[in-house]
Amino acid sequence: MHRSLGDFSLEELEQCFAAWGVKPIHAGRVLREYYRGAWSVGSSPTISAAGQADAWPADLVARMEPHVASSAASLATRQVAADGTTKLLLQLADRRTVESVLMPDHRPDRAAGCVSSQVGCAMRCDFCATTKTGFERNLTAAEIVEQFVALRREAEAVGRRLQTIVFMGMGEPMLNFAAVVAAARRIGDNRIGGLGWRQITISTVGIVPGIDALTATDLNVNLAVSLHAADDDTRARLLPAGKAYAIADVLAAADRFQAARGRPVTIQYCLLQDVNDTPEQAKTLAAVLNGRRFHVNLLRYNPTGLSLQGRHYEPTSDERAEQFAAVLRERGVVAHFRRSRGPDIDAACGQLRRRAAASV
Repeated sequence: MHRSLGDFSLEELEQCFAAWGVKPIHAGRVLREYYRGAWSVGSSPTISAAGQADAWPADLVARMEPHVASSAASLATRQVAADGTTKLLLQLADRRTVESVLMPDHRPDRAAGCVSSQVGCAMRCDFCATTKTGFERNLTAAEIVEQFVALRREAEAVGRRLQTIVFMGMGEPMLNFAAVVAAARRIGDNRIGGLGWRQITISTVGIVPGIDALTATDLNVNLAVSLHAADDDTRARLLPAGKAYAIADVLAAADRFQAARGRPVTIQYCLLQDVNDTPEQAKTLAAVLNGRRFHVNLLRYNPTGLSLQGRHYEPTSDERAEQFAAVLRERGVVAHFRRSRGPDIDAACGQLRRRAAASV
């Protein structure tokens, strides 16, 4: 059975190399070439370190070809916004598609990436485009890794370095926990992916068992919680998952994660006009977060059309958004706005995939 290189940890590939008659010492170099986007099974390896080309076994590719696939995904569509945001639609082996996004940093040499963890999503968040296509399946660790490799290539092509990755694309990472953790390990591992685990953020709508499972790992990653409301009733209307996990329980799990990691948890809050953006709701959010060293990330909504519940959500006005943030800050809550990305392309999660599917 052919496996993508993203399917292997360093230790697994070392064991396979030994079985294939290749010295295990070459496994790390092959994976490093793959993670920097310079390896293609079926062709001669590109060597990044000068003077090492003669160190590769002459029959390395031939020994790998019967076992290793060239990639777990291929580029189906690319959109580039005026602000440099790049949206990729990758096609998987079963012809399903998944989205990834490259976002330029304010520094000209850096960029951030966003990767998906599932094909579609089952969370049914009412203002999200991804959920409109339903849930199809979990991604494998290799399919997640392949998104990282594709984004790293995109960044290098425009003279930037992929600095951080967020698991905040299509799907709920905590419901594909094993694959997400395996991918994060490989991406962050300084021996192969080289990003560093502290440069990785895993997001969740508040799956409490998943947060606790992440806390129990040795992964030194960051956590982001999509709250989007300050009271359980409003949150349950926006995020059906809120019916299973109350805000108090979600924040208690986040407390446990933060206590174990020593770094602030990020609270994601998408401002929706006349839904969750009043000063009173800001006061309630501040009260809920009182005493917690969390960071609130205020998001500006990118409209996605008619919701599952038949509603047209609209973004909060700039004036009202600033007022919401001011109320939080007056009460000691660290709050900032996440810069809106790619307004001239299908930048919102799931939009490009829906458009591509509709055109078939």
